[in-house]
Amino acid sequence: MNVLLTFRILGAMLLFLSAAILVPVPFSLYFADGAAVAFGLSSLVTLASGLAMFVGCRSEKELSVREGFAVVTFGWIFYTLFGALPYLFSGAIANPVDACFETMSGFTTTGATILTAIEGLPESVLLWRSLTQWLGGMGIIVMSLAILPMLGVGGMQLFKAEVPGPTADRLKPRIQDTAKLLWGVYVLLTSVQTGLLMLGGMNFFEALSHSFSTLSSGGFSTRNASVAAYDSAYIDWVITFFMFLAGVNFALHFQALRGKLRELHRNEEFLFYLALTLGVTAILVFLNHGSVYTSLFDNLRYSAFQTTSILTTTGFGTADYETWSVLAQYLLLFLMFVGGCAGSTGGGMKVARILLLFKHAMVGLYRLIHPRAIRLVKLSGHPVDRDVMQAILGFFALYMGLFVFASFLMAATGMDVVSAGASVVATLGNIGPGIGSVGPVDNYAHIVPFGKLVLTACMLLGRLEIFTVLVLLFPSFWRK
Repeated sequence: MNVLLTFRILGAMLLFLSAAILVPVPFSLYFADGAAVAFGLSSLVTLASGLAMFVGCRSEKELSVREGFAVVTFGWIFYTLFGALPYLFSGAIANPVDACFETMSGFTTTGATILTAIEGLPESVLLWRSLTQWLGGMGIIVMSLAILPMLGVGGMQLFKAEVPGPTADRLKPRIQDTAKLLWGVYVLLTSVQTGLLMLGGMNFFEALSHSFSTLSSGGFSTRNASVAAYDSAYIDWVITFFMFLAGVNFALHFQALRGKLRELHRNEEFLFYLALTLGVTAILVFLNHGSVYTSLFDNLRYSAFQTTSILTTTGFGTADYETWSVLAQYLLLFLMFVGGCAGSTGGGMKVARILLLFKHAMVGLYRLIHPRAIRLVKLSGHPVDRDVMQAILGFFALYMGLFVFASFLMAATGMDVVSAGASVVATLGNIGPGIGSVGPVDNYAHIVPFGKLVLTACMLLGRLEIFTVLVLLFPSFWRK
């Protein structure tokens, strides 16, 4: 593997991060919260490190698949380490393990937090929390494709390694153009949501922070009680709508903006995602009627919000769903494994994989009845390549294996059975809130440092969809 080229690209990524760290500074000066120096120092340290790597590591070789995997994985780790500096320098989080946990949760759009008094933190620090999610939502690596031309290397290897889902869609022949289109849609939706939330009574700071967390499927809020603190039906429905959009393949958003709405009807994954959202919402409304909510409007409002929040792995909360029936909680637990659509900012196993696994099982049953029949697994009318199907089966096996293994590790820290498993589901699926001691009204502050490191690794594995990270553990990957 070309180590020099890998570190040169990582250095360029740190240069971008050093600029991103300065974004909250104007807010810090406006609110006079005293964190401007911490952000300036963090940016300076990141800038110096990035320059040293970028200038000191020169290579004329092309970017290969190996470097692509390494840059993606180490890029997320580097961003976590340097992105934690504003927390440490400002004193918002004193423990390095906690700071890295919070930062990894941000960049992986997980939304799990160790903070117990969010509203007491400087506004600029809260904006940085939401900004880390917004940057991680569409992908730090996709963003960094804009700087790859100056390195003289191609970026499709990075795009394939980072974009979540079974396949990576190209909207334009050049990968840089694809990245620009994706970010264009991302910025447009963020701007529209910010405006709508301001119409609902939020100030610009709150509206921008929540829009960053919504479109990234992140879930960080500026309030201790999350979105429930606003107690506004208007705000709840606006965020529900944009959470749903965040869980849709952004390639479909681009096609819809071009007037090709028929693509939505032709996309089987989107239709299944829509049906799953509406179906689970309807079931929750039925289960909660009378026992939890007497008003049908409130029932629909809270049920739809929590369904969309969990399915898209956003993790915002407007209700304590642990007070709902056991069946309702199990439905939400099932959604934690599913996640959003492929090519969205959501985590989880992805709707496309779940749909294809179901179809593969149905084809297997059909062949048992009709051994000589030829029947293919199709998605949106197109046959699914055998290699893709095998990769999905392998991903499912690894996902469940990691869930079991990490749950054992969390149980070893002293957590109860439900909380141990739920904490892994919530972090591996990049959701945030789980069940038990990590439920919607709790946080992760009580977990021991070893447990936090395990869950931090789960966030990284979940965000980069396991293969990208685990491939680095094979000795053959590092051989020439």
